[in-house]
Amino acid sequence: MKRTFALILAALAAAALFAGLVHAVLVAAHVSEPAATTVYGLTSRRLWATIAGGLALASVVIGGLALARASRFGNASRRLGAIVAFVTGLIALVNGGLVLAFATGGPGSGNGVVGGAGALVLGLIGLALGVGALARSGRSRSTD
Repeated sequence: MKRTFALILAALAAAALFAGLVHAVLVAAHVSEPAATTVYGLTSRRLWATIAGGLALASVVIGGLALARASRFGNASRRLGAIVAFVTGLIALVNGGLVLAFATGGPGSGNGVVGGAGALVLGLIGLALGVGALARSGRSRSTD
């Protein structure tokens, strides 16, 4: 019971931290004000931000698995996972930044600014996980 409560509390804290970081990125990019008219549906920039966000999420998952050493194929696949997490995190980070750089309006404008900010934050997290897993993989390889 205590462990379940602690996991739920940690998940809520992580979600709140993620939302705060996304808001901070939107404020820093000067696109935090909602649009005067809301655009509904999928636009090309929203699609771009969604793809970047998916790539960033994949980077976080792969980096987390590589960092946790959750591989049954040995150290080489962990190292490959770390490299994949690093590269996909970097790509997502750059694309999230580009979405925000090209945005002309805030949330609801159809420019994908919320997705771009999310991709930027998750890409940075995935990049950090990839670097950490790569460093850990290098240390464990030299001690084997």
